[in-house]
Amino acid sequence: MNNTPSAIADARIWARLPDALRRPIVTEWSRANAGGRAVDCFLEGPCFDNDGNLFVVDIPHGRIFRVTPAADWSLVAEYDGEPNGLALHPDGRLFVADCRRGLLSVDVKSGEVRDVLRRRNAEGFKGLNDLAFTRSGDLYFTDQGQTGLHDPTGRVFRLRADGRLDVVISNGPSPNGLVLSPDESTLFVAMTRDNAIWRIPLMPDGSTVKVGRFCSLFGTGGPDGLAMDEAGNLLIAHVSLGSIFVANADGEFTHRIVSRAGRATSNVAFGGPDRRRVVVTESASGSLLSFDWTTPGIALPGNR
Repeated sequence: MNNTPSAIADARIWARLPDALRRPIVTEWSRANAGGRAVDCFLEGPCFDNDGNLFVVDIPHGRIFRVTPAADWSLVAEYDGEPNGLALHPDGRLFVADCRRGLLSVDVKSGEVRDVLRRRNAEGFKGLNDLAFTRSGDLYFTDQGQTGLHDPTGRVFRLRADGRLDVVISNGPSPNGLVLSPDESTLFVAMTRDNAIWRIPLMPDGSTVKVGRFCSLFGTGGPDGLAMDEAGNLLIAHVSLGSIFVANADGEFTHRIVSRAGRATSNVAFGGPDRRRVVVTESASGSLLSFDWTTPGIALPGNR
């Protein structure tokens, strides 16, 4: 890690998946990712709507939940897949990066799940992980699969609003969470197995140059979900250290917010009326953590 945070705070439990919704069974996902043990849930992909509701996924059981501001849980959709990242389209539709089925959309009223993009050039994806919309409706998403330093072939794609699909990065060691800078000129991507955040400049013609490592971390896991505030501070959920690290616009770590639930802090999102409330998924315990931040999060395209 390139520097030490000067401020340390706590993220405390705000809500927990009710016991009635937990499923302690072995799934295909748990065989590959949890040593074959029964996993009752694994929460990820936090995404707020305009009414303050939070959507989260349960990866191993193919479920998407809605959590109200009063911390009431309800099932939005359940299907044969492994949903991971969530993002609201500028028109309000909920899009899903699914490890098994590719890019999907969900009608949050009916629960209907629709395919958006299952393959590229007749070839399946490695396993989609996360996604982020631009204000114009272009979509960036990561194709992580089981890549890592041993196999740095993870990809970052851009699906343009007109339907064209571009490969932005093809040599990523486990591309995971991603977020755009406030002016959308730069894409930040968590490369989990590199234990680093990559900075990807986006050129006016759609290309990229001088991709570099923005900051480095440590640990047995690595950086996972990302969020950014209006000042350009990057919030990084580290999936094995039980922490949210905050890096300023120069890549220097300024804060470390520590989980008071478990160490599998997998993702992070801004919400609340003024976008100063931060919610974190602690996946292993099925908990949602919360803390207040000094600067509002960037206004995402799907939110007014």
